[in-house]
Amino acid sequence: MTQGAGQGPVVRTATLRDFRVPPYAQVPVQSQSTSQEYVLAHPEDSVPLAVPVRAAEPGPEPAPAEAEAPNPAAPAGEAEHGGTEAARARPEDSVPQAPPAHPGNAFPDDEPPEGYTPTERDLPVINRGDTVQVTVAPAEQPEPAPEGLGPLYVVGDVHGYLDELVAALTAQGLVDAEGHWSAGNARLWFLGDFTDRGPDGIGVIDLVMRLSAEAAAAGGYCKALMGNHELLLIGAKRFGDTPVNSGAGTATFQAAWLLNGGQKSDMDRLQDVHLQWMSRLDAVAEEDGHLLMHSDTTAYLDYGTTIEDVNDKVHEIINRNDADECWDLFRKFTKRFAFRDDDGPQAVRELLATYGGGRVVHGHSPIPYLLGEVGTEEADGEAKSEPLVEGPHVYADGLAIAMDGGVTMAGKLLVAQLPLQG
Repeated sequence: MTQGAGQGPVVRTATLRDFRVPPYAQVPVQSQSTSQEYVLAHPEDSVPLAVPVRAAEPGPEPAPAEAEAPNPAAPAGEAEHGGTEAARARPEDSVPQAPPAHPGNAFPDDEPPEGYTPTERDLPVINRGDTVQVTVAPAEQPEPAPEGLGPLYVVGDVHGYLDELVAALTAQGLVDAEGHWSAGNARLWFLGDFTDRGPDGIGVIDLVMRLSAEAAAAGGYCKALMGNHELLLIGAKRFGDTPVNSGAGTATFQAAWLLNGGQKSDMDRLQDVHLQWMSRLDAVAEEDGHLLMHSDTTAYLDYGTTIEDVNDKVHEIINRNDADECWDLFRKFTKRFAFRDDDGPQAVRELLATYGGGRVVHGHSPIPYLLGEVGTEEADGEAKSEPLVEGPHVYADGLAIAMDGGVTMAGKLLVAQLPLQG
């Protein structure tokens, strides 16, 4: 299974040919067989840096990446949070340093802006022993589904893995053998991050756009939220190598996109219809008492005190087309782990008190990192072959549900019905 950029050409599968889109969304499809991928091997949400990196602090030894995709990046220092996030969001143990040879990245040896919490595929995570993967009853009884609408489903980060997405949707009865909507009046929410790292991000977007039309015609709906990788792809297309003020120096969207698994084949096939669709996605939604968002951060509070305010502000920033403003939005949506540690439940409660709902449901941070499954060893001393992800991760006193199963690290692409049953 192709694990994103830097691992040879991507070969389109016959499966994609079944996924036709309506006339308004049809785009020419180019062969990927000759496309060259020229990006790094998947640092998670890294940024081109701007000042010399501090010496690495002692910490756990990183686990090796998968054999077919060695990751040359190494931890380089601690990322710091600013503002109210510092009290509750635990930054990662280290920040990856980009290798010197990187097309489009003029600042490989610099420090990330304040507040970044990047992760690598092979970043070590301390297994604290107090986060376990469980399914429990919701902290509050969910609101009943609106009259005439069916069950509610959510999808975690897809990152271009079209075949895995179709298989997961099929297993839940949401699409048929031909990949068409088959769930009647059911409701389906995607939590963002459709592209980058995987082989066919544009194919994923085309599928979601088509399912949205088919679900609406059947009396249900298929909707999507904006992830940080949507912001990154929009920025790379609009601003390219235009310098932006990263907070610690100069960076570019193009360099950050490449550093975070941007696929040349996706950029070659990216059309105006895709950009318009991504630009109109909401950042936050509430369904049946579930507060849906992409990132596990409280940075959403910077953009308004209601869901409508947040979504309006995000759309306003994107429409203004200011590179620095868009970069700051991307930077804040890249923060993570606000709900993971001792102050996590309080951070979730602050979001719920502000926007409503009884639980936060998010993607963005892979469950293997939240569980400490990366960099651990089996009892016999042999390294684990892959992270163990059986389903969504309920944590923060039962107030948060993580849906990123880590498909980019040989994990699992998750599709789950809400509420989760105990």
